Amino acid sequence: MIMKKKNLRVAIVVPVYNESEVVRQFFTRLLKTVDQLPYTFSFYFIDDGSSDPTPGTLASLVKKDRRLVPITLSRNFGHQAALSAGLDLAAGDVVITMDGDGQHPPEMIPQMLDLILQGYDVVQTQRMDQALPPSFKKWTSGLFYRLINAISGTHVLPGTADFRALSRQAVDALKSMPEYHRFLRGMVSWIGFKTIILPYEPRERLSGTSKYSLGKMFRLAMDAVFSFSLAPLYIGLSLGLLLFCLAAMEMVYVLSFWITGQTSNLARGWSSLMFVILIVGGMLMALLGFIGVYVGYIFQEVKKRPVYLIRKDEDDGG
Repeated sequence: MIMKKKNLRVAIVVPVYNESEVVRQFFTRLLKTVDQLPYTFSFYFIDDGSSDPTPGTLASLVKKDRRLVPITLSRNFGHQAALSAGLDLAAGDVVITMDGDGQHPPEMIPQMLDLILQGYDVVQTQRMDQALPPSFKKWTSGLFYRLINAISGTHVLPGTADFRALSRQAVDALKSMPEYHRFLRGMVSWIGFKTIILPYEPRERLSGTSKYSLGKMFRLAMDAVFSFSLAPLYIGLSLGLLLFCLAAMEMVYVLSFWITGQTSNLARGWSSLMFVILIVGGMLMALLGFIGVYVGYIFQEVKKRPVYLIRKDEDDGG
């Protein structure tokens, strides 16, 4: 459905974590773009349990611009949880999610909104970093996207970021997906609404360093693999079938000696037996490990704990 320009309400969701050095600069830059547009804007800054002065900085910004809505999570739940909190709380016909470190250029917002007004439900940005020099992060990112697209039925475009515009219909669809382990890039692809890809060149951070550590990226990759694919279980099943075939071949080979009366030629060593036991044992342990991960995910889902918790101070009226 094509939206009307008149009275378009746009909510911008920005998760931040220990970004006191940049949040003020980013908000100033954001306002320079959106204040030129004829739409009604609101800004949801989700403080993901920052331990620096970020909450105080957001509180001071609220005094200057009442359109800013600061949301403070009770602890650091992670980037995907903070984005989910923003999507749950944001009111508007269009919701735009972006990072607050300056790498997602606010200058693209007018173009994103124009595409939404043309009838797209999802305007997904794609990072154009082919010209960047090789790096460990770039190599692992490419490997991850090749893996997830090979083993899952949901195609995730390489280089996509959590910088996107969503229609209200798309936001409501995401809100209907209550899973605990969240990989929003995959979830946005999975809902299947009308999507257009908008390439962009990432900017330099305004200040500070990235808070997305290697461990956090690994956990996000694990959530993506185990949430969108059963391939690890099929790999274990395939290896089990392969070992079963090898065992059958070994049985036929040994029986051939008994049938021909050449049992004296059978090797009496234990090395081959131990080799088979170790291989089978290793495969069983790997398969049990995969099953254990899925059982752990199920356990966390059935507990139905919230993805995030919001901390309300007394002066917030909550």
